[in-house]
Amino acid sequence: MDYSFNGLPLHILIVHAVVIVMPVAAVVVLLATVWPRARRWFGLVTPILGIVAAILVYVAKEAGEWLEARLPDSPLIQKHADLGGTLLPWAIALAVLSVVVYVWYRFIERRPADESPSALVRRVVAVVLAVAAVVVVPAGIVTTVIIGESGSRAVWDGSFSDTPLDE
Repeated sequence: MDYSFNGLPLHILIVHAVVIVMPVAAVVVLLATVWPRARRWFGLVTPILGIVAAILVYVAKEAGEWLEARLPDSPLIQKHADLGGTLLPWAIALAVLSVVVYVWYRFIERRPADESPSALVRRVVAVVLAVAAVVVVPAGIVTTVIIGESGSRAVWDGSFSDTPLDE
């Protein structure tokens, strides 16, 4: 597949969306997991953002591999490519967590009393979801930042002057 758009590698366009959507989705999932009011505010936005983040990360990874095959070997690019593969598992975990949080609190926990899980089950699930969010959210955000920083270094390291150039 051709991962270019209007003469530019699609990777450099998609990563901007990843850098915005992944952390926003992560924060939304965390808030929806631990704060009932946020859960009501965000509603269906929670799983939509989680799924969109995972899709964007996947496309950025594929487009990055396409681009890497078209660039000269460089230690910085290789480091970025190696790190780039580490975000997809966190993005998938975030997407799954976003759907589980939405489904649990929207459909299962809110059932009528005679059909609802017991108070103990509701508490256990709430704790498990919160722990999952506390692990997945920071890992996804930190991994996004580390990969983005390595990509910026791969592109810009040695590419500009520390002082303004004479015009």
